Amino acid sequence: MRTGLLIGVGAILVVAGIVWTLQGLGYVGGSGMSGETLWAVVGPVVALIGVAMAAAGLRGRRPAA
Repeated sequence: MRTGLLIGVGAILVVAGIVWTLQGLGYVGGSGMSGETLWAVVGPVVALIGVAMAAAGLRGRRPAA
């Protein structure tokens, strides 16, 4: 259960980080975050944390015997 949770939360963080990065860079409009440099910096950090969490979850899986 724990590995699945890590993978799921990690995937959500990756998607959120990508969206925040695109908003910060001004590619996605319609938000107060659009065009703000802060989100162009925070987004990749969050995405990398998500990748690390998902990798930890995948590493914790054991193949069926």
